[in-house]
Amino acid sequence: MTAKKNIFAIIGSASANSTNLKLVEQIAILTENEFNLTIYNNLKTLPHFDPELSIDNPPKEIIEFRKSIEEADGIIICTPEYVFSIPSGLKNAIEWCIATTIFSDKPTGLITASASGQKGHEELQLIMKTAMAHFAEETTMLIQGIKGKIDLNGNIKDIETMRKIFKFLDSFKTIITKRS
Repeated sequence: MTAKKNIFAIIGSASANSTNLKLVEQIAILTENEFNLTIYNNLKTLPHFDPELSIDNPPKEIIEFRKSIEEADGIIICTPEYVFSIPSGLKNAIEWCIATTIFSDKPTGLITASASGQKGHEELQLIMKTAMAHFAEETTMLIQGIKGKIDLNGNIKDIETMRKIFKFLDSFKTIITKRS
């Protein structure tokens, strides 16, 4: 029996009870035998990016955030699209990491779950490619119309969405296994 992989899941939404959070909670249930999944839903508590502090004197919250990424076997970022872009809190968190190499070759799954999400999904991929995260088309997933695909309890009620999630998770597990 192989050891469970440690996955750090970053929720891009600023809402405390977002559909993105519910989606990742369902992913945690679906993968409980393979992953120890830690959900980070506190982006709004991170200080604004300051390049003068980024390398030599990062705030305590940033040190802890970076350490969680560094120690994880893989990263999942699940975000909505805000005004055709990724949310500012998510971009801020990633900016704190750019001067480091913590995303370099880190197995990463990118999920955009929103009303439309196309532009935000493209932007997220571009940013994470710049950060040198390791992902492929198969470890990215765009779920459009997410609010109609998850019920109030967080259960995924759309069969096609469930199929996409299983395919995404199989690909994500593969890139993590190849890295180990």
